[in-house]
Amino acid sequence: MANLLIEIGNTAVKASWSDEMTLGKTFRYQGEKAINFILSLVEKEKPEAMVVASVYEISQKDLVRLQSGCNHVLILDNAHTQTLEDHNLPSFLTYDRAASLIAAKYLFTGSPCCVLDLGTTLTIDFIDNKGNYSGGNISLGCRTRFKALNRYSKALALVDTPESPALIGHSVISSIESGVISGIMFEIEGYISLHPENIVVFTGGDAIYFAKKMKTPIFVVCNLVLMGLALIADNYVQKNLR
Repeated sequence: MANLLIEIGNTAVKASWSDEMTLGKTFRYQGEKAINFILSLVEKEKPEAMVVASVYEISQKDLVRLQSGCNHVLILDNAHTQTLEDHNLPSFLTYDRAASLIAAKYLFTGSPCCVLDLGTTLTIDFIDNKGNYSGGNISLGCRTRFKALNRYSKALALVDTPESPALIGHSVISSIESGVISGIMFEIEGYISLHPENIVVFTGGDAIYFAKKMKTPIFVVCNLVLMGLALIADNYVQKNLR
């Protein structure tokens, strides 16, 4: 029987069925009824285990609802840090970041890695060649930067992510486009230059967009978080259900 993986992020919910490390079809939901969406996935088939990683704390009411759709639910939020401890990761990490690191350690065993998640936020995390966490940073993501410029400066329009921004802008719009995209690129390249020996892994909604602009080799793993959750789910099932 397969496991069901749920990632509740800042702007959307992603879900996938998994059989050990094999991921099935990925589902995405944006709305206010995340629990209803999750329960709709288990109406016809009950998973062996449901793993729910959330950036916000799952309430007791929501936990009871999730348990009604599955006998075994593993909650991963800031109130449940045991899985972080099991993987020798600090308790301040959100589980999306933690799952990415767990997957990177699995995919690139024995190599130091820099994992960049380019989504609502831009997170940069490092692990050494033994898989130990070396630290990381959090910055604003691409769309978040465009929205912030518009929100906090009345004179600046809300700009969409450009296909091919100029390096230097020659109008207000192109200056915003260039400033945001070039700024993120400078950040990325700066972090990479600190540890040139690291394998660089991009994930998140804007991973492919920025990967195309890179001059140095990197890996893009779009479902890195779900892969990490698949490893967590399989380990949970092996220890507790078999």
